[in-house]
Amino acid sequence: MTDLSHAIISERKITFGIIAGEASGDILGAGLIRSLRQRYPRARFVGIGGEEMVAEGFHSLVPMERLSVMGLVEVLGRIRELFSIRARVLDYFFTTPPDVVIGIDSPDFTLAIERRCREAGILSVHYVSPSVWAWRQKRIFKIAKSVNLMLTLFPFEARFYEEHHVPVAFVGHPLADRIPMEPDTLKMRESLGIDPEASVLAVLPGSRAGEVERLGTLFLEASRWIQERRPDLQLVIPCVNRDREKQVRDLVDALEVKLSVTIVRGRSRDVMAASDVVLLASGTATLEAMLLKKPMVVGYRLSGFSYALLSKLVKVPHVALPNLLAKRQLVPELLQDDATAESLGAAVLERLENTEERIRLKEAFTDLHHTLRQGADEKAAQAISDLLEQGAR
Repeated sequence: MTDLSHAIISERKITFGIIAGEASGDILGAGLIRSLRQRYPRARFVGIGGEEMVAEGFHSLVPMERLSVMGLVEVLGRIRELFSIRARVLDYFFTTPPDVVIGIDSPDFTLAIERRCREAGILSVHYVSPSVWAWRQKRIFKIAKSVNLMLTLFPFEARFYEEHHVPVAFVGHPLADRIPMEPDTLKMRESLGIDPEASVLAVLPGSRAGEVERLGTLFLEASRWIQERRPDLQLVIPCVNRDREKQVRDLVDALEVKLSVTIVRGRSRDVMAASDVVLLASGTATLEAMLLKKPMVVGYRLSGFSYALLSKLVKVPHVALPNLLAKRQLVPELLQDDATAESLGAAVLERLENTEERIRLKEAFTDLHHTLRQGADEKAAQAISDLLEQGAR
């Protein structure tokens, strides 16, 4: 059968309104624009996006960086500007209505725009589900009123929307498309100057200052615990930027016992690819480690108040994405009081030395990689074009 998914669907001058609020959304948006343009070669793309989207011919009404705000205090300090940007975008969309509005992630900002547009008769799509399946599940009713279609990266998310009768399409995860099925560990070690025969532990305590503050010393103490038992083990810590690098170096210097460690700025994926085992914080990095087929140990701590609150709100049995995807515990999750230097160290040591478990884990991770490797850009574009051609559902 001939694949018609790439064929031109229409020569109409379709206008796509797209709002992306951060770097990951900019990458998703750029891939989506490329795939949509194959179907609608005369299409116009306008809204808010970053350099990646602009390079694809996107017109951004305001610089995307104005939306890239993290942390409650920072948001409160910029709240008037954020409301002003939202009003400007809505005014533009109401004055020159696009055929469809697509919000990419950043749900606190984009869902309100999607809802107003849908109320005005404009088709609306949200790309990347909020974690509504995990906590604050009643948000699903607000989402149902805001979108004609939800595009999810994970299959368990799609099941949740189906159960609540919200139109949804599982499109897979772009990282699964980009990361090869077989990572080249030796090549990455060569590029990082790491001994090809060494046992290597990648340590990732997080990318934000608060995470590194909470987890950095704990992960370093766990690494020291391991190195006392495996002096041959080489520790490598990637840091997202100069500030995090200085923060980690200060934590290393503050240790009572000297730790042998290599600190790398950036290149976290390369460091994980070069490793034998990864010790990391819960988050997207666990997905990358899974796609790289690396055994991992997940540790995380919050303030006592935050943990007590989230424990009551969270409705899922696991926090690590590999476990959520597999619907069983593939990787250890050591949280809060269970996350001690000795418990984390012992879990890492087990994964360094248990060859049979490493083989089983690689097989499970490979199966999950295949599940997520759906050609996300193409599937998302196809779902949106189906919506456009069929009209609102």
